[in-house]
Amino acid sequence: MLKRWLVAMMARTKLLIMVAFCFTLFLYNPDCRTRGNQHQQILLKKTMDDMKYQALLQEREEQHHHYTASLRKQIFHLKYALREKRLLQKEETHNSHSELEVFLHKQLHRMKSQVGVTIPNEFAAVPYESFTLHNVYQLDTGLTKHLRKTLRRDMAGALEAALHILNGPKDKDDPRFRKTYSPHDFFEGIFHSERDKGSLYDLTFRDNTSLDFRRLELFRPFAPLQNVKEEIIDTSRMLINIIVPLATRVDTFQQFMNNFREICVKDERIHLTVVNFGTEKINQVRRIIETAARRVRSRNFTLIHLDEKFTRGRALNIGARAWKKSNVLLFFCDVDVHFTVDFLNSCRINSQPGKRVFYPIPFKKYNPDVIYGDHTPTLEKQQVINKSTGFWRELGFGITCQYLSDFINIGGFDVTNKYTGEEDLHLYRKYLHSNLMVVRAPSRELFHMWHKTPCAENLPTESFNECIQTRAMNEASHSQMGKLFFHQQIDNHLHKYNQTETQ
Repeated sequence: MLKRWLVAMMARTKLLIMVAFCFTLFLYNPDCRTRGNQHQQILLKKTMDDMKYQALLQEREEQHHHYTASLRKQIFHLKYALREKRLLQKEETHNSHSELEVFLHKQLHRMKSQVGVTIPNEFAAVPYESFTLHNVYQLDTGLTKHLRKTLRRDMAGALEAALHILNGPKDKDDPRFRKTYSPHDFFEGIFHSERDKGSLYDLTFRDNTSLDFRRLELFRPFAPLQNVKEEIIDTSRMLINIIVPLATRVDTFQQFMNNFREICVKDERIHLTVVNFGTEKINQVRRIIETAARRVRSRNFTLIHLDEKFTRGRALNIGARAWKKSNVLLFFCDVDVHFTVDFLNSCRINSQPGKRVFYPIPFKKYNPDVIYGDHTPTLEKQQVINKSTGFWRELGFGITCQYLSDFINIGGFDVTNKYTGEEDLHLYRKYLHSNLMVVRAPSRELFHMWHKTPCAENLPTESFNECIQTRAMNEASHSQMGKLFFHQQIDNHLHKYNQTETQ
């Protein structure tokens, strides 16, 4: 009985424990279920938000694609319309533009002498005017201190346009290594104008880092400037053969060699050919040349001796043809000519084989004894350009720069003429009648020093009178000659004026 009672008690106890456990579990289960539901709701909400955001992004992206496609379509239609409009305008203005271009090219060709236009004589050739950054050299007005404002403005515009072209962007050009040109790099310019055509400018700029020059050709046909041509001129290999005829004037030749020796120090691309006539002073001439060669340590000297009567044309012919090397640039010079390194560069720039010959107009100096009296300055200080010291020797054609090939092809000097001096004019006329361009312009660095000009008695009367007139023109200016002629009246006036002032 006791055993069954214990078994029954244990069964009831287990039942009570199970009932208590179930009751406890029942009380705890709602709290757990509430927390799980909350966590699931949060996760579900986040998922819904992400889905809405992705849908919004996709919608915006589709709108952007549609808008971009619409813009591309509009751009395509606008480009097509613009192209059609340009083609239409081009077709409408083709005839007028073609006529304008033909006219401008025709005007440009008429400005240039290399197109083969026959010039009747030396007076019909229109010379160039030359200018630098600060001065203008014109034949009619000398130094032109009272230069017309319109002309000064035109030259400034041409210089500005040339600088804009030089400093503008170039194809296949690295801007890091491109030189920037300024007005100070301007070397020189030449120009000439004709009323029925326009103005043609030939401008040269120096590259201080090398021996290259940049030359631009600009044309103003009564319209804005047009860039005709741009080129680089490499002068590093342009050798100049300076040919000087000589006869007995040893003292003048010594002065010439002193100047030549100074130039050799600055410019080694020159060769001197002296053609000496007669045997009287040949030893002195040879000694002067040998002394100069030793001092400059150069062998660029040639002495040709002719035991005959002096003839300038024959001397230049022999001196030019004595050169047996490459096609050299010839500079026909005289023993009384003073030039500088800058002139040699002008000679190189303005001469081109088969295309251009250079006939510079030198500044002829008056008699220094008349100008300065007893106070004559040194030769270097006499190189001043104004109306009281000299004039542009416009009718002298003996000084010229041209290539040997052009000189030979044109036939050289005509030595059959019995009158000395006219062979220069005949050669100049042959170039005027050829297809080569003749550049004729005042040269600021070329001086023809004064010397006595004898007039041969066997000349015809007309030639003799011209020689006397030339001698008179070379002595002094018109005002100075007037002072010499009326010096007695001037002295009497000054004497009387001084006495009146004293009283």
